[in-house]
Amino acid sequence: MSAILRDLPHTNHNEAIAASVVSGVKQYGERGTTVRALDGVTVDFHSGGFTAIMGPSGSGKSTLMHCAAGLDRLTDGRAYIGGTELGALGDRELTLLRRTHVGFVFQAFNLVPTLSARENILLPLDLAGSAPDPVLLDELVTRLELRERLAHRPGELSGGQQQRVAVARALVSRPRIVFADEPTGNLDTRSGAEVLDFLRTAARELGQTIVMVTHDPIAAAYADRAVLLQDGRVVDDIDEPTAERVLDRMQRLGR
Repeated sequence: MSAILRDLPHTNHNEAIAASVVSGVKQYGERGTTVRALDGVTVDFHSGGFTAIMGPSGSGKSTLMHCAAGLDRLTDGRAYIGGTELGALGDRELTLLRRTHVGFVFQAFNLVPTLSARENILLPLDLAGSAPDPVLLDELVTRLELRERLAHRPGELSGGQQQRVAVARALVSRPRIVFADEPTGNLDTRSGAEVLDFLRTAARELGQTIVMVTHDPIAAAYADRAVLLQDGRVVDDIDEPTAERVLDRMQRLGR
């Protein structure tokens, strides 16, 4: 555990699990108009695994990601990053944990337009007051084919290049887990495939834990595992998913 989190509440929760939700419930709205987005979800995300979260619109997949990542709080149940229960943390502690142990990749890239690609990549480390690992930074820049683009600002990059910068930013601090929310939603087929291929490589060769929310069965096929939600509940958990298996299951859920 890093020094910045040394005093955070800690349990003996299995350290081979990068993140988990246990009996998670999330409700929105007031009495009489309550919507239960998560309804008793229990799911583990194993260290070094690449998991796709899928489900019909309104199934709770984005809510699950937000609660597992500490971007939102459960109404009931428990969420963990490593051995730390998120519900036991105050807002400042939760911010420190996300900054230190969690990476994010969003559909809209979320790059700072006035910063260069290199500055965007290093932004999480700058905010934490940490120096980059030069070996890791060089490997990310090389694998993501960004070396010739490091001085460019986001407006000078293609969508695929911007998302590769966002992926490098998520990985450069060696987070315990990376959450990717529809990371290929704004990309063409080729650029999307390049990003997905690297996320798979990051899990298999770099040991990075990745959880990806997607509606696309083809994207889910890049993952090691697909967790399917419906009406706020986990209804299937598919190892080594293929696009065909996931699409068939999604169609059956739709019916």
